[in-house]
Amino acid sequence: MAPSKFKSGFVSIIGRPNVGKSTFLNRVVGQKIAIMSDKPQTTRNKVQGVVTGDDSQIVFIDTPGIHKPKHKLGDFMVKSAKNTLKEVDVVMFMVNANEKIGPGDRFVIEMLKGSNTPVFLVINKIDLVHPDDLLGIITSYVDEYDFAEIVPLSALNGNNVERLMETLNKYLPEGPKYYPDDQVTDHPERFIISELIREKVLHLTREEVPHSIAVVIEKIARDEENAIVNVNATIIVDRDSQKGIVIGKQGALLKQIGTKARRDIEMLLGSKVFLELWVKVQKDWRNKPGQLKEFGFRDDEY
Repeated sequence: MAPSKFKSGFVSIIGRPNVGKSTFLNRVVGQKIAIMSDKPQTTRNKVQGVVTGDDSQIVFIDTPGIHKPKHKLGDFMVKSAKNTLKEVDVVMFMVNANEKIGPGDRFVIEMLKGSNTPVFLVINKIDLVHPDDLLGIITSYVDEYDFAEIVPLSALNGNNVERLMETLNKYLPEGPKYYPDDQVTDHPERFIISELIREKVLHLTREEVPHSIAVVIEKIARDEENAIVNVNATIIVDRDSQKGIVIGKQGALLKQIGTKARRDIEMLLGSKVFLELWVKVQKDWRNKPGQLKEFGFRDDEY
């Protein structure tokens, strides 16, 4: 019997903010490479996760949630998500099972109508609804678009995730192994470290602060003699008042951010980490093309 040919391809995960795209990506790659938050618009850049099996390799692209932009950073995020539609073999349109189809979902569906790529409807968070309600949810989306496949699942609990992976494999073309077996992302560790720090700020701050921050890694230095990695990072905010919030009373919140981020960074690097954080104000940075580029939001328009 002839051996099966190796298949590989790219899969874009798109949808409105906060439907669980990053939770799904972290589950299938087996570790945290995309930050998660209950706040919408958490993902800003495309985050690629690589899942390699015996006879296939899938490169998932977790995109920023599709939303109505309010500044140049928002424009970048939405354009980044749209651009992936032209670059992939399958599009996963992820929706939230416990929210009815709305204008945001229909906006994404209109985008999909111009694509020739197979589109899967992935209904996430099925653990939050009664099984009897699923048919009605599916019908409301099928009335809007002819999906290649429909897969209800729970990214958090793992229900039906394996079935989705098997179905995706059927749609992959024969192709090369793009990444080594043990590689789970194409992003440099510097990017992931900055995202892990930003995640902790998202979790621990409130109101207008979370979406006004960026994190810049100033230095990563490995001290082989003492078996420790020194990381220096700056948290950027766009108003003076936010600087005080992030630092907290007598530096308490910044210390908490650092402690929580350090634990995740140590898991990522497999080494002890000394993390030093600063907070800096860059007024209205989300609307300044030069600073967007400096902070890693690169686009030909800026």
